[in-house]
Amino acid sequence: MSTPARPARHLPLLPQAVAIVVAVALWWLITTVLVGPESLIREFAPQYVAPAIADLFSRGVLLPDILASLWRLLVGLLIAATLGIPLGLLLGLSPLVERATMPVMQFLRMISPLSWAPIAVALFGIGHQPVFFLIAAAAVWPIVINTAAGVHSIDPGHLMVARSFGATRLELLTSVVLPAVRVQVQTGLRVGLGIAWVVLVPAEMLGVRSGLGYQILNARDQLAYDQVMAVIVVIGFLGFWLDWAARHLLRERRKPVSVEEADVHAPV
Repeated sequence: MSTPARPARHLPLLPQAVAIVVAVALWWLITTVLVGPESLIREFAPQYVAPAIADLFSRGVLLPDILASLWRLLVGLLIAATLGIPLGLLLGLSPLVERATMPVMQFLRMISPLSWAPIAVALFGIGHQPVFFLIAAAAVWPIVINTAAGVHSIDPGHLMVARSFGATRLELLTSVVLPAVRVQVQTGLRVGLGIAWVVLVPAEMLGVRSGLGYQILNARDQLAYDQVMAVIVVIGFLGFWLDWAARHLLRERRKPVSVEEADVHAPV
């Protein structure tokens, strides 16, 4: 009697590898085969990306720009989280505040973060501060919305149990609300990270002298279009791994908070 064959562990990665190969092949086909020999599009072909990245690294340009962009991203996200989580908790816990501020919140949320660029430069000047402002303005809304949604999703019975044990508002917040909204806050942080990374590159075109956005402008001014494409690939690569890291570091627990757990955590 033959034993069943074990499923190959590498098979789940096979469709992804095939998709990457197909995407690169289409990229090469469009930029190398389908365009004329004098077309500027040929400068963006995939075969020039790896040498351009190696050249940027060897000149000591790319790594400092990557570190500068990551640092600005981290600071902007910290500002967004510092503002967004308390605001989301306030909106979720106070229906009156939520109803009163909803028109203003919706108005501000629907404005593109890059629309604030002239105001940011006028307020903070040229430098890191306007970049921090634009990143925070982009990332704060997913954090606010997900945090408030997490508060709304709490079973009212959990709050009643805590109140029945004489919990104060602070104890109610720390023992019931914050543990219950952890998953939604993590989701908001991850979504905010993705939006902030997208906004970061154009924000770094506002006069700063470092970062991946600045490097794209610098390469364009030098007509080094292979380096422009190389930096674009680096941005996509870093964005992919940032999202992967956020997905694993901010791993969601599937187990919901039970009434018994609320009883345990509620102060007596």
